[in-house]
Amino acid sequence: MSKRKVLIIDDEPDMQETLLSILKKKYSPVSAGSGKEGVEKVKNEDFALVLLDLRMPKMDGIETLKKIRENDPALPVVVVTASKDIKSAVDSIKGGAQDYITKPFEVEELLLVVEQNLEKQKLVKENTSLKQALNDENYMFCDLIGRSPQIKKVMEMIDSIKGADSTVLIHGESGTGKEIVAKAIHKTSRRSDQPFIAVNCAAIPENLIESELFGHERGAFTGALERRTGKFEMADGGTLFLDEIGCMPASMQSKLLRVLEDKMIERVGGGRPFGVDVRIISATNIDFQTAIANRSFREDLFYRLNVIPINLPALKDRKEDIPLFIEYFTDKFNKILNRGIKGFSDDALELLHSYSYPGNVRELQNIIERMVAISREDTISAEDLACLTDIKPSSSYYAPDLSQPLHSACQDFEKYYVSKVLENCGGNQSEAARILGVARSTLHSRMSALGIK
Repeated sequence: MSKRKVLIIDDEPDMQETLLSILKKKYSPVSAGSGKEGVEKVKNEDFALVLLDLRMPKMDGIETLKKIRENDPALPVVVVTASKDIKSAVDSIKGGAQDYITKPFEVEELLLVVEQNLEKQKLVKENTSLKQALNDENYMFCDLIGRSPQIKKVMEMIDSIKGADSTVLIHGESGTGKEIVAKAIHKTSRRSDQPFIAVNCAAIPENLIESELFGHERGAFTGALERRTGKFEMADGGTLFLDEIGCMPASMQSKLLRVLEDKMIERVGGGRPFGVDVRIISATNIDFQTAIANRSFREDLFYRLNVIPINLPALKDRKEDIPLFIEYFTDKFNKILNRGIKGFSDDALELLHSYSYPGNVRELQNIIERMVAISREDTISAEDLACLTDIKPSSSYYAPDLSQPLHSACQDFEKYYVSKVLENCGGNQSEAARILGVARSTLHSRMSALGIK
């Protein structure tokens, strides 16, 4: 991750060097020796924060602050002033500075002020971004895509819990994007600059899951040739995402419950528990009430994980979002595969919209990737989809060619309709004739005329 740039505006070379030395370990500091030079740097470079000296010749700190505000109203500015100039510092706050610090200052004090103001700015930007997304008809926020009421509700929930550390349980079918939601919760939380560690509980053998989560000491079991750091320890300070939590073995459920309550873990083969600061987000597609009833999942652990429940809808229940996914995935795979697919024809879009997507968003993504990779035309048709995917026109689906004369469209529809009735009757012409309300001989005649075998 690149370091955030901090601009130091001070006319004293010694103070510039001091501030550069203090900040360079954590940030990327840049200095300017006058207010005019500082304003020019703000115009030409992107900074996360400005440290501004108030007492400077020619253009003082107040005037410099005014010029910075004209160029970038949202850029955080912390003024640095002598203790006897508190009134000037207060005036600068009124003029748009976020904070001030007085000389002489302690190193820790300066770093704390800088970090606090950067964190405030980050939260403001994220909140503004989310509000814009929620008010926009077509939007994407933290890789969450949609405009449906169901997905808006999920986004609003993410926004409402960004200041909390409570456990979250995401429930949704396979392929709905539960890990994307977990990452969005992490990105908008106070832990966003700390690790996000994901674990698929269903993919780890039962005899290894304790070591995977808590780590182990050298010699703890056969094959443990050296100490291993577990996922909890890796996620310390950040977020641990436990996917498919319903598949966690019963032997581990009690241990996880203890960790949630005590905030302490112990490596396999170790004798000393130690503390970890980890937020738990879990996800599942199982019915917990059934799992609790048949004793495959602990009820007390369920309630501990389910402090904040988020229900992620299936794609078939948010079909107004399908066009957004199609556009997003087509653009994504055009770039990845170096293709130039312009999009899908109207009948192909109708077919994509009518499909039920048992694999949810993941299935739609795979379909778009396949079509972008294989298609020989720059516009993908319904015929291409029918040939290369499991998406077939349903009995209720019909997309006429709107460029043909009326009698041709009527003939096409008749052929489509008669074919579907015959298909539903298993090829029994007598039964199909009865449903169509015509004689069997008439049906046979129309089949010949329409080219139906």
